[in-house]
Amino acid sequence: MSTNIQTLEQTAIEPDSRFSSVDALEQSLQGEKYIADRGLATTLFLTLTMRKPLLLEGEAGVGKTEIAKVLADMLGTPLIRLQCYEGLDASSAIYEWDYPRQMLFLRSLEATGTLGRDDVRRDLFGEEFLLKRPLLQAIDVAHKQAPVLLIDEVDRADQELEAFLLEILSDFQVTVPELGTLRAEHVPIVILTSNRTREIHDALKRRCLYYWIDFPSFDKEYRILSAKVPEATESLAAQICTFTQGLRDVDLFKSPGMAETIDWAGALMALGSNDLSDEIVEATLGVILKYQEDVDKVRGDVAQRLVAEALNATTKPTP
Repeated sequence: MSTNIQTLEQTAIEPDSRFSSVDALEQSLQGEKYIADRGLATTLFLTLTMRKPLLLEGEAGVGKTEIAKVLADMLGTPLIRLQCYEGLDASSAIYEWDYPRQMLFLRSLEATGTLGRDDVRRDLFGEEFLLKRPLLQAIDVAHKQAPVLLIDEVDRADQELEAFLLEILSDFQVTVPELGTLRAEHVPIVILTSNRTREIHDALKRRCLYYWIDFPSFDKEYRILSAKVPEATESLAAQICTFTQGLRDVDLFKSPGMAETIDWAGALMALGSNDLSDEIVEATLGVILKYQEDVDKVRGDVAQRLVAEALNATTKPTP
C-alpha cells in the first residue's frame, strides 16, 4: 500500500491571462448573466491577475456567492466550497483521517500476521486514508488547472479557524504532520464572503483584496432582473425594481436582496401577473420578506403606497 502524496516545491504564482482587460472580463461576466459595476469588475480582474484572495462583504442576497460560481463557469474550472458555520473546525475544513478504514486495515494486517512490519505506519497514514476537506481539496496536486475556492460566510466561523486560513492564504499550503507540507501546484482563485456579522481579523484581511457589494441601484437591479428573468415584460420588471427599491427605504429587520427580487419576479410570472396590484403583492410578500415583523410592517398602507409608485414606473430605465 503506497501513497501518491508528497511534499512539493511551491510553484510560482502566475497571473491568469485569459482576460486581457477589465472590459473583457466585464463582458464575460455579462455573458454569464452577472451584471457587475466597474469597481467590482476591476477588483475581480486584479484578483485574477495578481492571484490574491478576494474578500467580498455586503448584505445577504447581493450576489457575493454567485461571483465564485460565475468565475468557475467562465474559467471552466472546479468550484470548491467551504460553507462556514459556528463550531467549524480544522477536521471539517481541512482534512481528517478515515479512522474506521484504518482500523479495518490494522485488523487485516493482524489477521495475516504482518502487523509488526516496519512500513505499517507509513501505509496507515497514506493518501487512501486521508479524507480531504475543502481547503485541502483546493490545493490538491491532482487539479490540472487552478480551481475556484469559495470560503462562504467566513464571519460565521469561529475566530480560531482564521488561524488555519492564514497558512492557506499566505503560502497556499497545508501542513499534515504525518505527511509533511503539501503545497498547491496550481494556486487556487480564492473568494471569501462575509455578511459582516462580526469583524474579520486584520491579519486575514491583509492577505486579501477587498470589495463591498451594496444593494444595487435601480438601473443595475433592472439589468440584472432582465438578464435573470427575461420572460418578464419591461413594465413588470420596472415595477418590481421600483417596489423593491422602495422597500429598502423602509426600516426593516432584513431588507430584500437581489436574490429576493429575482425570486419574486419568478413567483409573479408563475402566477401569470403582468402588473403589480395590491392583492398580488399582499399574497406574495413572503417571497421578498423573510420575517413576519417585516411583513406586518409593510402590509397595508406601505405596500399600497409602493404599488402606486411602482405602477408609474412602466418605462425601461436609461442604460
